[in-house]
Amino acid sequence: MATKYNDLDELRRKKSMLQRELDELEDLLKFDNPKESLSALTNGLTDRYLAEVPSTTGGTKTVLSLRGENVKNSVMDNGIRLGIATLVGNYAKKSIRHHSWKKKLIGFALIYIAPIVLRKISDAIAEKQQRRLEVQASAGAKNELI
Repeated sequence: MATKYNDLDELRRKKSMLQRELDELEDLLKFDNPKESLSALTNGLTDRYLAEVPSTTGGTKTVLSLRGENVKNSVMDNGIRLGIATLVGNYAKKSIRHHSWKKKLIGFALIYIAPIVLRKISDAIAEKQQRRLEVQASAGAKNELI
């Protein structure tokens, strides 16, 4: 159960190491550096939304840096996805409750097969866009050489 130490110096080194680790965690929880603290607490999720800018007092200040176009696009994209999911879910629920076995089969297919198909379609679209960007980048590099 207990760890055995051969030397008192070894125990003191372990104690100082644990004390340093504890001090680092306390600094993180005190929010001395808000961007670093939020990054550690959210596993890096907030990094792209926060920026450090110089303040008028000479230090740095953490501010929210949301680019307007990116936020609008992501909100609209998420809204569209949520709307489609709601419509398909409601249709599937109605189909499953219907007395016809064909309608029930369609409802179960929408629940189990539709997400797989949609995921494959979105992957294919992402690959196509990536290829288009690579072609545009290579064309731009060729134009710079000329």
